Amino acid sequence: MFSGLVNGTGKLTQIEQTDHTIRLTIDLDPALQEGMEVGASLAVNGTCLTVETEQPGRLTVTLMPQTYNLTTFKDLPVGALVNLERSLKIGDRLEGHIVTGHVDQTTPVIKREVNENAIELTFKLPNELRGQVISQGSVAINGVSLTVMKQADDWFSVGLIPHTQTVTNLDTLQVGGLVNLETDVLGKYVAAQLGGIQNGRS
Repeated sequence: MFSGLVNGTGKLTQIEQTDHTIRLTIDLDPALQEGMEVGASLAVNGTCLTVETEQPGRLTVTLMPQTYNLTTFKDLPVGALVNLERSLKIGDRLEGHIVTGHVDQTTPVIKREVNENAIELTFKLPNELRGQVISQGSVAINGVSLTVMKQADDWFSVGLIPHTQTVTNLDTLQVGGLVNLETDVLGKYVAAQLGGIQNGRS
């Protein structure tokens, strides 16, 4: 479980593929690794993965082909920056929102605007997720907890404050770029319950 408050970024330095697994090597600031052990959960661009090996300034994680193909990892080149967040501990403050690290879909940036010191990004809203994204609600974009500014039938927008631009990779996004999108898990349950009521179930 994560909060969507990214700890920092790392650089994807190697991608190794076999028939059944994909291994990613990530270089990062050793300070981000403090207390991290093999087997720890780590959100990489919003995808919950397990640390397989680690040494100062470098770690590896392994993905199954399904996860690789359903996220932006399949399109990331070596050298790409990835957002990193360690899992929550009991007693931590939840200052973002509950993020599971289970990406719903990838979706593209369809508009980018700079408004004074903020960057406003508009994304396509996939049909299957329309009931789970609302204005002033929460979404995770590449693992970053953000508030939805505006929402319509087929798009939604978010704003990046300077701090978010500094500590995440979202400031590099351009129109057409794909991101990992996870909707609010609480919204999922509400949407499922309302769907059940509308279908005559209780």
